Order: sequence, then structure tokens, then C-alpha cells
Amino acid sequence: MDLITLQKKKEDCRTWKNVEPWYTKIQEVAKKINIDNLSIDYGDWFSVGKKEDLSTEQFELLEQAAKILIPWRKGPFNLFGIEIDSEWQSNIKYNLIRPHFNLKDKVVADIGCNNGYYMFRMLEDKPKKLIGFDPAPLTLHQFEFVNHFVKSDITYEMLGVEHLEFYNHKFDFIFMLGVLYHRADPVGTLKSLARGLNSKGEILIDTFMIDGEDEICLTPNKRYSKIPNIYFIPTIPALTNWLTRAGFENIEVIAVTTTTSEEQRKTPWSFDQSLEDFLDENDKTKTVEGYPAPKRVYMKARKIQ
Repeated sequence: MDLITLQKKKEDCRTWKNVEPWYTKIQEVAKKINIDNLSIDYGDWFSVGKKEDLSTEQFELLEQAAKILIPWRKGPFNLFGIEIDSEWQSNIKYNLIRPHFNLKDKVVADIGCNNGYYMFRMLEDKPKKLIGFDPAPLTLHQFEFVNHFVKSDITYEMLGVEHLEFYNHKFDFIFMLGVLYHRADPVGTLKSLARGLNSKGEILIDTFMIDGEDEICLTPNKRYSKIPNIYFIPTIPALTNWLTRAGFENIEVIAVTTTTSEEQRKTPWSFDQSLEDFLDENDKTKTVEGYPAPKRVYMKARKIQ
């Protein structure tokens, strides 16, 4: 299937039975609430507008739309005083990586962008262009719901990392946060990132990891932390080898973190289960399957040519 046909999926999905209610409600919001020059706060809670900007009827409509779009995995957002307390406190991750990049006047991609929380935060850096890749219809509509008020020129493509190298231009900087462990061919995925970069372009990734100095990885049997599509969880030396084989240099470990319930937890805006349900109730250093509990490594690298 060619790229143009795939991109048309973004419009076609509006008519899907499960998607149509989201699209219809967002269109109603767009029609009844259209305000220019709203205040924007690029802080931990990405915030747009104030409650007093809306009538009571508009506020109630906005709240209905936000709730129709549950579950919200990434955030948090504050829209006109409505606090969308997402499952992931994505501000923790963003604040961790923020000192390690400069996006001014760069062409930037966010692979697996979810609802665009990170891209909305990146607007403050004034990149030349921001493009998100994620094939999920729900997160597309969450993005469009928020962006109606932000009025940014961010592009959201319902595409995956495998389409990156066929896109109509290359990128100076690519983020791929929380995606690599979902890919059955991690080295091939990293090669796709390299092919999507301009010469000397950079990537910043994070992925699950296991401790150890050997160049090995964990291959979970069926599920890891109740997640079915987790394929390879490497040590840092193994991940470094993957990056080298994929054509990267200047490989830098930014941080290693253990996921905690401060960062990932159940909220009224998210799923019925979250991190606390994925860990062994008697030993929080292990998943329910008996594997080491989730740790993440954040790495930055540069394309060799």
C-alpha cells in the first residue's frame, strides 16, 4: 500500500463505528467554541485557556468531549480548568530529557506520539516543523481536540515507524519514546530511524531495559507486565550494539529510571488497571509474570552520515 493511500486512512477512520462519536463531538466543540489568542502554559500541565473564557454551556460541552475521549494515556492537560489527569505523568519523562536537545528551527518527528503531549511541549522550542506518527484513531482525535484550541501547525500522521523512510522529507531530530520494545525487529526499526534522518541527524529514544554488563536481552514469554506485544528487553550494552549496527555514533546514555506509581497510575481519566496491577503484589521488584519490574534507559545518538 502506498503512502498516500495510508495517509487517507486518517479521513476514512472518521466513519468507523467506534470512531464516529469522537469525531462528531469534536466537530460540535469546534463549531461552538472557537476562540483566538488563548493563554498557553507549556508547564507540566500543558494548559490552554481559563474557565472564565467559556460560558457554562461551552464548559459543559468541552467536559463531555474530553470524557468521551477517555482513556487518556499521556498528559496531563488542563483545558479551560478541566484537569485531564492522564495515566502517565508524561511531564516527568519530558522534564528528564528536555536538557538534552535543542529543536530550534529543526524538522522534528515524534514516533509513537500518542495524543501529542510531547509535541505540544516542544512548541516552546520553536522547531521549524513538528510531525507526529501514530496509527491509533483515539489518540488522533485527542490530539485534534487539544489542537483546536492550541491552533498549532503540528502535523499528525496515522503512520508507523516503518513508514518513516518513505515520508516526503527527512528529519533533523527524531524522538521515539516507549516504542522499541513493541517492535519484533528492533535493529530494523533503528535502521528505519537512521534512513529517516538527514545527514548527522539525531535520535532520542527510551525503552525497557534489564540490568547487566553482558550483550544480551530478555525475551518475555507471551506477556511482560501484562503487555502482550513486548519482544526484546536489552541490557544497555546490547542496546548500544543495536544502535551501532543501525548506523549511529556518539551514543550517550542520558538516564536510567525505574517506573513508579508517581509516573504511571490509575486515574478517572485512564484505564481500569495500571502499574500497581502489573507488579507482583508481594514483590514490587517483579512483574506479575516474575520478570524484573520495568526500568527504562534513555539514549541519544547521531546518524553516522
